[in-house]
Amino acid sequence: MKWFSPGIGIKRWILFSAFGVFLVIVGVAGFQSEKLIFLKLVNLVVCLCGIFIIVLGVNRLLRAFLKLFLPPSEKTLTDIMIKKRQLLRGPRIVSIGGGTGLSVLLEGLKEYTSNITAIVTVADSGGSSGRLREQFDILPPGDIRNCLVALADAPTLMRRLFQFRFDKTSEFKGHNFGNLFITVMTQLTGDFEKAIKESSKVLAIRGEVIPSTLNKVTLVARYKDGSTVEGEDLIPKRHTPIEEVYLKSLDSEHVSATEEAIRAIKEAEIIVLGPGSLYTSIIPNLLIKEITESIVSSSAVKVYVCNIMTQHGETDNYTASQHLKALIKHSHPQVVDYCIVNKSDIPEEILRRYKEENAFPVLADVEKIMELGYQVLEEDLVKIGEFIRHDADKLAQIILGLIEEI
Repeated sequence: MKWFSPGIGIKRWILFSAFGVFLVIVGVAGFQSEKLIFLKLVNLVVCLCGIFIIVLGVNRLLRAFLKLFLPPSEKTLTDIMIKKRQLLRGPRIVSIGGGTGLSVLLEGLKEYTSNITAIVTVADSGGSSGRLREQFDILPPGDIRNCLVALADAPTLMRRLFQFRFDKTSEFKGHNFGNLFITVMTQLTGDFEKAIKESSKVLAIRGEVIPSTLNKVTLVARYKDGSTVEGEDLIPKRHTPIEEVYLKSLDSEHVSATEEAIRAIKEAEIIVLGPGSLYTSIIPNLLIKEITESIVSSSAVKVYVCNIMTQHGETDNYTASQHLKALIKHSHPQVVDYCIVNKSDIPEEILRRYKEENAFPVLADVEKIMELGYQVLEEDLVKIGEFIRHDADKLAQIILGLIEEI
């Protein structure tokens, strides 16, 4: 009887639907008992009216229920259901990397499928993430947070909240609210993975975000001059050509991949590496032996999305083929089938601003990539705003188009 409590807003529709059922019963009974064609038609009309009333009543009843749980939206219930169904039928995609590059890709992919798994590096050691990592002995949450927000289906205000950064006048200066939230959730649940899952629920993300490992690791770079530097945030600051990078575990002898990451790779139809910082965002994931082996043995389409601009301290003067060679050197030749490179021209005023930071367009040396045995997709991919980024929607369409070609 609680369903009939005042203020719920469903009593009228329950009674309305019940009236429809009554009309259907009367109409069916009359249709069967009456012999005159006219009266049969009258009862048929009564029956059809009852069916219409039932459908309308149930529709309004469902709306009353869903209004309590769904956020306000201009979309109708039908639109929402169609969109959800389309996303659920989308291809299974695994994106591997970290930083801004991965989050840009996820923004595009989530409009076409909800079967997305972002496998994210946990080697970050700078900024807010690095401070929280040292203070609370947790894995760095920054790249995880960026991916959660990129996949979020939550209202804009909630996404802005997770990206909010405290200013320098606060005791929390430099910290990001989302990082603090994940840190608190880790303390409450006692588990970093659980904290990510609970944060995913808050943001109602499409897909899932998984750390590549739960081991506490640090990234080490060995430069061509023989020197080494430990710490992801310090590696680009040497401004010296990098020979190789490797992971150093702080809590075990062996760096193990998460089971969820391996499962996702095995089930994937497409595996995407990049875009993002080559040595500090993408390669650290591939340094985990199980992840590289799973990618190599997978039958999925494997794609590397090359960066648009070089990164000072990491990939100075690198062409697209040199990016690819470094990736293969640290993993395996069979981690890639296709390489996506940009061929767009970038306005001179934007290039001048990037030149001040010693960043330049990556040369798309397509022939050299093909000589290495990989297929190349050369496309106009630049989206210019405050920064040069990949066009997320166009990039997603190109990647999804690879399944249709096979």
